[in-house]
Amino acid sequence: MLKYEQLLDVAYQSLPEKKSTGERFEIPVADTFLQGNKTLLRNFDALCQTLRRKPEEVSKFLFRELATPGALDGSRLLLHAKLSPRLVNEKIALYAQSHVICRECKKPDTYLLSHGRGPKTLVCEACGARSPVLA
Repeated sequence: MLKYEQLLDVAYQSLPEKKSTGERFEIPVADTFLQGNKTLLRNFDALCQTLRRKPEEVSKFLFRELATPGALDGSRLLLHAKLSPRLVNEKIALYAQSHVICRECKKPDTYLLSHGRGPKTLVCEACGARSPVLA
């Protein structure tokens, strides 16, 4: 008969490896597809839901940062340039850092507050911090 500690060891060895970092929020990875000289983001809608931002806001940021025109195509984003997946994911990470994650408590529980023509303000629901969002 096996002892309790030995049974625990056997149970831990049969568990699968951890694949997540343990963080509650992970910056999503874009599922890109090159179609001729255009780049298609297939999971753009899911990406926006994870970031808790409107697709129009995220696409506008990507168009400006990638210096390319594009269009929303249902749940996908079409960029009119041939772009590497690494570059697209870097820009999505930049968007998350500047427009989603709170600068004070580093949590993603934020929303953007618009003041007409002035700069937008990032408001944190967790700690209450407010900070301007440039660009």
